[in-house]
Amino acid sequence: MEKLVIEGGKPLTGAIRIHGAKNAALPILAASIMAEGTITIQNVPVLSDIDVMLGILRALGCQAELKGDAVIVNTKAVNQYHIPESLMSQMRSSIFLMGPLLSRLGRVELYQPGGCAIGERKIDLHLRGLAAMGACIEESGNKIVCTADELEGAEVVLDYPSVGATENIMMAAVMARGMTTITNAAREPEIQDLQNFLNTMGAKIIGAGTDTITIEGVTELLPCTYRIIPDRIVAGTLMIAAAATRGNVTLERANPSHLTSAIHVLKRAGVQITINGDIMNICAKARPKAVGRIVTSPYPSFPTDLQSQIMVLLSLADGPSVVRETVFEGRFKHVDELSRMGADIRVDLNAAFIRGVSRLYGATVEATDLRAGAALVIAGLAAQGTTIIEQIHHIDRGYDRIEQMLGTLGANIERITPVRAE
Repeated sequence: MEKLVIEGGKPLTGAIRIHGAKNAALPILAASIMAEGTITIQNVPVLSDIDVMLGILRALGCQAELKGDAVIVNTKAVNQYHIPESLMSQMRSSIFLMGPLLSRLGRVELYQPGGCAIGERKIDLHLRGLAAMGACIEESGNKIVCTADELEGAEVVLDYPSVGATENIMMAAVMARGMTTITNAAREPEIQDLQNFLNTMGAKIIGAGTDTITIEGVTELLPCTYRIIPDRIVAGTLMIAAAATRGNVTLERANPSHLTSAIHVLKRAGVQITINGDIMNICAKARPKAVGRIVTSPYPSFPTDLQSQIMVLLSLADGPSVVRETVFEGRFKHVDELSRMGADIRVDLNAAFIRGVSRLYGATVEATDLRAGAALVIAGLAAQGTTIIEQIHHIDRGYDRIEQMLGTLGANIERITPVRAE
């Protein structure tokens, strides 16, 4: 198994361009099958999850390839509605094919999706939304079969502003007959990006970014070329890494308006942040300050996807802080690993009580999920001594060659790949 080896204690310095957002690219790639022809998606990151999505598209009959940072998908030959279980089990975002396949072929066969084990992540809201639009849903074991001769517009009220359910229902509604309204929709920037992509293909959607989205069904979508937004979680991770190492880093092609809550917390911690358009400079010259209390919640509140990373910074802060996780109940698995590096953290139910220490120390640790892995990388960069991170396949799901990214900023980080015996 591959590992990351980090020699810590060196401030990050320099400039780096933020790559495209994984959480925007995956649903947009899924949505591409609703138009017949060649679709080009630009600014796509090189990630293992993208490889899995391309594998699914090929299994459905598409031609799909990654050239540089662009994915080119020819969807003319889509004729399969069965998504292989071996691919579904590798990535939760495979569930995004449900709405587009129902629209294109009137049937989809798939399985309960895989992904990070960070808590219960049911797909009930997806299924209820599709059923409200007239889809017939049969479940047998972990297999799900959805069919619909024609989807009908409906009023869908989500019990929780689920990002995935909002996106799946949006995609299914684009070519449904009549109007669909999604109430209590998620408001994340990636949903706005999906709306913009679909509208570029000819859809009629308004309201993404608010809690009410309205979709007027159309009869046809046309191929297009589209550019993905920058990844706000990667940008936030690099901001926290710069602060934890007391570095000076400039982010290019970022979108500060997507990072408001993270910027607010970092400034409370004493980090200097200057913004000029899509360029952000993050500078930290002293030990971070404790911030009191942070609560994760759906956008625009502080994102659960940055909770693990900010906990590293607070572990090094001067004073106590509390992080309350309200999105995923299993998202404190990194705490044991940080404690092995010297962090002083106590977890009680969904709250982590952090007493800042002056220093972390290198250790051999294990990434338990994608963002936990990113947090351990930050801890390794800030720690004294050598940190070895195992199970890094989790990190490769969301960060485009993270060792190269951080090496650009002066980090001493190396990927170790075992040599296979002949």
